[in-house]
Amino acid sequence: MAVSHIGEARPTRVRHTMLALIATGTLINYLDRTILGVAAPSLTRELGIDAALMGVIFSAFSWSYAAAQVPGGAFLDRFGTRLTYCLSVGLWSLLTLFQAFVGGVATLIGLRLALGVAESPCFPANSRVVATWFPRQERAFATGVYTVGEYIGLAFLSPLLFAMMAAFGWRSLFVVAGAIGILFAGVWWSGYREPRQSRANQAELDLIVAGGALLDQPVRPKFDWTGAGRLLRTRQMWGICLGQFAGNSTLVFFLTWFPTYLATERHMDWLKIGIFAVAPFIAASVGVLFGGWWSDRMLRQGHSPNVARKLPIILGLLLASTIIGANFVESNIAVIAILSVAFFAQGMAALGWTLVSDLAPEGMLGVTGGVFNLAANLAGIVTPIVVGAIVATTGSFFYALAFIGVVALLGALSYIFILGDVRRIVLD
Repeated sequence: MAVSHIGEARPTRVRHTMLALIATGTLINYLDRTILGVAAPSLTRELGIDAALMGVIFSAFSWSYAAAQVPGGAFLDRFGTRLTYCLSVGLWSLLTLFQAFVGGVATLIGLRLALGVAESPCFPANSRVVATWFPRQERAFATGVYTVGEYIGLAFLSPLLFAMMAAFGWRSLFVVAGAIGILFAGVWWSGYREPRQSRANQAELDLIVAGGALLDQPVRPKFDWTGAGRLLRTRQMWGICLGQFAGNSTLVFFLTWFPTYLATERHMDWLKIGIFAVAPFIAASVGVLFGGWWSDRMLRQGHSPNVARKLPIILGLLLASTIIGANFVESNIAVIAILSVAFFAQGMAALGWTLVSDLAPEGMLGVTGGVFNLAANLAGIVTPIVVGAIVATTGSFFYALAFIGVVALLGALSYIFILGDVRRIVLD
């Protein structure tokens, strides 16, 4: 039910400041985890790494990232968003900085494993912020705004990153990214507050409460293994987890193997890679924002959550499967156009985090987000290894792109046939 503010103060917009903080944090998060993909063509030559081993190195981050999701979510539920996020961003940025000084494969894999643990609370915390600060009819767009940070950094920074690597070497990328993140940890600690401890006026608090925001998340003094087990047995969790695994497979390809694909399969030089790499990431950024806007608009127009939340994701996954078409064109322009369409669609499909806010049982946003992100980032383990093995075996990306397309189709089927109704899970 809407709240009238006639004769009262207009609602403040402090929630948008909090959204800006998590959007910036997400941008830094993805920049720190993905600059290895930018550095890979030079790094592999310097350290003598072949495609199969590089696939394992790409994958190493997601081993620990996936394994730490549920503990990271439990830590978040216990200690809250402000402290958890600050510790997380500070530690992951320090580990990024250390990667500038690696001299061998073992050290690099160790740092990537540690980076995965440090970054694990980020997206459960993002989901908690949206569920805490935003009314239901604004959540999909808010999710789109912070999710666009996954793409926007590489979209607009790719030419700069490749130019920096050409001028100063691949190690400079890790130094700059790590330093930026360490500075942001201080900005986060200074700027983030929970709604009742913030500058939000009563009108804004009333607005977000009326929209179903979970303003007062209970603190869980210890991890509830029984509750987590019941959560894992629900149909809704299986549906969104399988679907997000599929969508994340497309994302992981772009964040790891995409620059190598352009360099080896399409024989582009650094300048062309820097220019051509921008288009798919911009397209994905537009796809995220469009999907969020469209979802919230359908909800405001009276469509059910089943339609408003699921339709953009399903259409996105179906369209992402067109990545296979890049195998059948010769023109570099045509290849980039196909990849841009596929990545735009993946951006639309990235709204699964909105469903986490809608489905999570009360008091279990962190754990629900952790389970969801665990499943999603199994793609980060599987996809780089599969792609690396295919390329090492065949010498081509043909079957690698086919693998990505088929997985996207399976994800659409999961949202259609497994997820069921979009409603908050109640654990007795």
